[in-house]
Amino acid sequence: MKTSVLVIGLGRFGASAARELMKLGHEVLAVDSSETIVNDIAPEVTHAVQLDAADEEALRAIGAAEFDHAIVAISSHVEASIYATMALKKLGVRNVIAKAGNPLHGAILERVGANRVAYPEREMGQRVAHSFAVANVVDYLDVAPRFGIVKLLPPESFIGRSLNDLDLSRRLRLTPIALRRGDDVTVNPHADEVVKAGDELILIGRDDKLEELGA
Repeated sequence: MKTSVLVIGLGRFGASAARELMKLGHEVLAVDSSETIVNDIAPEVTHAVQLDAADEEALRAIGAAEFDHAIVAISSHVEASIYATMALKKLGVRNVIAKAGNPLHGAILERVGANRVAYPEREMGQRVAHSFAVANVVDYLDVAPRFGIVKLLPPESFIGRSLNDLDLSRRLRLTPIALRRGDDVTVNPHADEVVKAGDELILIGRDDKLEELGA
């Protein structure tokens, strides 16, 4: 469902989120304290505004209270991100996702009302670490402690074999949830699906079992 999203803070994380939201067809109001940054992103979003997002009245003036969703991506000033999150919740924004630089920052954001706290640097670190632990990893998503979803290029031993033959569910308690072949994605692929060179296999399971894939 297409919606309108307020993105506050246009560093790498915020600008990337704003651009991706636009690609997905959402309307984006991008906000930053820097006029230069606002002018740079303006052609790529629905609207772009320069203001101090820690100022509740300034947010009210641009219609922040009319948004159901907001991303607070301020990275350089912890206080500003906290005040902006508080202001958005006071204005009635239902869903506020806030970026945190460390656990203390994140705990405070949760206390002041953030619906979700994102740790981009930590999450990227996890992905990089898992790229060493599991061969041919394309991407990794942490789901719970020691449990994740991995997208990988199947090892050579998988090529030409069916998912039933590989028997990942019984051997490693790993569940194939999708298979990508070019631009085509098969969700919950059938056990008779044969893995081909160039495929991407998406599996969910325990980290220690994921690490056994290449063994």
